[in-house]
Amino acid sequence: MLQTVWVSSPGRWALQESNRHRQGKKRCWKCRFVRTVIRHPCWRHAPRRSRKERMLRKFQICLCFCFVSGILYEISLLSSSVFSYLPMAQHYLTPEQVLNLGKSIIFLETTERLEPPPLVSCSVESAARTYQDRPIILFMRGLTNETALDMNTSYTAFSLLSSMKNVFLFPLQMETVFQETPLLQWYNQVVPEQEKNWVHVSSDASRLALIWKYGGIYMDTDVISIRPIPQRSFLAAQKSRFSSNGIFGFPARHQFVWDCMEDFVLRYNGNIWGNQGPFLMTRMLKTLCNLTDFRGTEDHSCRNISFLNPQRFYPIPYPAWSRYYQVWDGSPSFNHSYALHLWNFMNRNRKAVVAGSNTLAEKLYKTYCPTTYRGLIQKGKHRGPPSPEGVE
Repeated sequence: MLQTVWVSSPGRWALQESNRHRQGKKRCWKCRFVRTVIRHPCWRHAPRRSRKERMLRKFQICLCFCFVSGILYEISLLSSSVFSYLPMAQHYLTPEQVLNLGKSIIFLETTERLEPPPLVSCSVESAARTYQDRPIILFMRGLTNETALDMNTSYTAFSLLSSMKNVFLFPLQMETVFQETPLLQWYNQVVPEQEKNWVHVSSDASRLALIWKYGGIYMDTDVISIRPIPQRSFLAAQKSRFSSNGIFGFPARHQFVWDCMEDFVLRYNGNIWGNQGPFLMTRMLKTLCNLTDFRGTEDHSCRNISFLNPQRFYPIPYPAWSRYYQVWDGSPSFNHSYALHLWNFMNRNRKAVVAGSNTLAEKLYKTYCPTTYRGLIQKGKHRGPPSPEGVE
């Protein structure tokens, strides 16, 4: 019906009618009804028609009304999936404008680096392909408003990601993120230079604040998406009775996320790795439910929160993380998984995806982030060793 849709400026739609509606005899019956009504807009001065003609005219008007209503309904549907049609300059949109649309997939880069390594690029690309009707946002600590527009020609991965129609790269401004949350007081008191695990701790805090304010799904930058997650309120079990904070999702203003932020501040200890991350999520979940072991591929439910089976994101547990970088006789199907966490924190940059290695990780890149694979892995084979991976 409406075959071409584009955005000419933020918030302004332009709809282009199909060429076939301009070709005389090929006009559809819907267009003829519209033309009939427009041709005789004033009934008061028109010659008096017979009863049969008046009934036909009323019938035509009713059909015209239904036709226009159908167009308006389709426009409302299109607006809900705007990111499927966005060939626009993303730098015209602010983080709030994108986040307020809801259902964002959020990634964080809390180091100062400006060149996303291949695994980060793969994570973002795979999410963009899996969730084509949702905005995918990568917040970068090293990115500023002044440098944002100059990045496209300098960094291959940055250009690659910013060319994807539903991917947005924004500066991570923590003080703004923490406004109106319990974390602001903590942030104003903490001294980043004295924090042993600041990169991880600041990421733990930022993800909670963003999801509480705007809702959506948070993912670590070493998570490769393979199919959509159906749940809205969920935590990911890393193993039985233990929750990860590497991927979770909630609607905006969810009480559980607020309680996590309060606990973050109350029990803050930046010297213990994970105290503000997976350990926080686990202890807060235990205040709501008595956690039990998983059986098979079943998920658990805790109040209004789905506690998803380890098979959903962690089919390869962390002690076996290196299997992602090994050659398999037969590649697993991961039929019960929504995404795969590649345990880059365990990897510590020792292993990387290499073109032609035939490892499981290389196959995942080829399948779920082919643009990253072609642009950063295959080309990188001729430029020297691959760049270090993400910190998650």
